[in-house]
Amino acid sequence: MTTLTPAQAWSDMLEGNERFVSSAPLHPRQDVERRAETAGSQTPVAALFGCSDSRLAAEIIFDQGLGDLFVVRNAGQIISDSVLGSLEYAVAVLGVSLVVVLRHDSCGAVRAAIDSQGPDAPKLPAHIERLVSDIVPAVRAVGVAAEDGTIDTTALDAEEVGRRHLRDTVSELLTRSELISDAIAAGTLAIVGAEYHLADGRATADVVVGPAA
Repeated sequence: MTTLTPAQAWSDMLEGNERFVSSAPLHPRQDVERRAETAGSQTPVAALFGCSDSRLAAEIIFDQGLGDLFVVRNAGQIISDSVLGSLEYAVAVLGVSLVVVLRHDSCGAVRAAIDSQGPDAPKLPAHIERLVSDIVPAVRAVGVAAEDGTIDTTALDAEEVGRRHLRDTVSELLTRSELISDAIAAGTLAIVGAEYHLADGRATADVVVGPAA
């Protein structure tokens, strides 16, 4: 299990991200020796729950190696039973000290959720509609509904919706997982809700719960 504190784990990830931003990645722990070392077991430093977007490859943007991150991803970083189970496994069994919930700008799932609330919104395929329905509360919290319940989607700031959804996701993770909230109360775990900026590659913390500062 990791010996890094939550603050040390987040600092290590930020240092890796800075290397990525400055185009000086080390590509650490990606050789044949590391592959052999991790073949029998894993001891990741952190768990990362993020969007499935192809531009959000966790080990690349944080310049990490094999076995460093336990990664869970789906479109729009939507909390589900499988996500909760995976993150609880990372905390309880693998002993990670940090969970990073990562959103990014220009998110297609956020855009779909916004568009779904506008007048004359087209019907989405069933599974996509179910997925983006978990982002709709953030849309309606940021937007102003008309009398018919629709929202002027052209006036909405998609990044503010995405940020609100990120914070909602962190809150839902704490509310639905007693194991994770207990670990935070004990000081052995922290959650960082972070934003990733596609153009410059930088990750920044938006919300921190627990001892990660």
